[in-house]
Amino acid sequence: MTLTERLRDLQYRLEYATLRFIVGAIRLMPLPTATRFSARWWRRLAPIVSPKRHKRALANLAIAFPEKSDAERKAICMAHWENLGRVMAETMQIDRLIANPECIKIADAELFGRYSNKLGAAVGVSLHMGNWEITIWPFVEANANPAGVYRTVTNPYVDNYLRQQRKDLFPGGLFGRGNVGGHDDSQKTARVLTDFVRKGGRLGLVCDLYDRTGIEVPFFGQPARTQAIGVMIARRVGSRIWMSRCRRIGTGSEFEIDIKELRVPRTANQANDVRWAVTEMQKQFEVWVRELPEQWMWSNRRWS
Repeated sequence: MTLTERLRDLQYRLEYATLRFIVGAIRLMPLPTATRFSARWWRRLAPIVSPKRHKRALANLAIAFPEKSDAERKAICMAHWENLGRVMAETMQIDRLIANPECIKIADAELFGRYSNKLGAAVGVSLHMGNWEITIWPFVEANANPAGVYRTVTNPYVDNYLRQQRKDLFPGGLFGRGNVGGHDDSQKTARVLTDFVRKGGRLGLVCDLYDRTGIEVPFFGQPARTQAIGVMIARRVGSRIWMSRCRRIGTGSEFEIDIKELRVPRTANQANDVRWAVTEMQKQFEVWVRELPEQWMWSNRRWS
């Protein structure tokens, strides 16, 4: 190992130790206390510590809600920071959260129940709303052994820890987006995901971020490049798509998950089929965001 590699490894270990210290402190608190504490400080500090993301959130709100006043948009922005603070604390206690079945309810249980014992291959698509970490819960409840796609972290110690923290939500494993076997190869990732679903797997993806290689479809009336991999996989293998949203109830750690089925057409024109389905997905996401704007992650990049 060269000196540069040793120094990088030391940096990674220090970052990991810092993360474990913060996680340990949060886990010393009861979950309601931890979420209140985290929400309060995220509201105060996020606009100062991350001014670029704060500015982006306000700009995104101006695109989505031009009819609202600056004060109304700022209020939504500050509430969204609070929600992210709660999500951070909940993520550090995710095992305790999902161990309490009373905290998570499926709003469309009757609809999903008709298929829960005969899901077959399936793709779940969701958005960064409420606590999006648990939108996969219906698949978990159905013993469907779901897998997920996540953005890998450069620090290998942190990356491995985060994967371990989510193992009960994704018993089928986690695929690093754009990274399979340590190689940055998005096409290889797509092939691996397609093969997984083709063999009867259930896959969860979050599909509300800007994707420079994605399909441009309307979102709040503006063109937004959108990840289409979930739709492409579903069309290719003939699987169902379940759109889901996690709604926070009040300001505590209680949630309802909304589910809607999206049927992907399979005509002779593959490009049109995929574009139609991605457009319909984003239409539903927009409806959900309009209903609860304070629970969506406005600080993410969505428009170019």
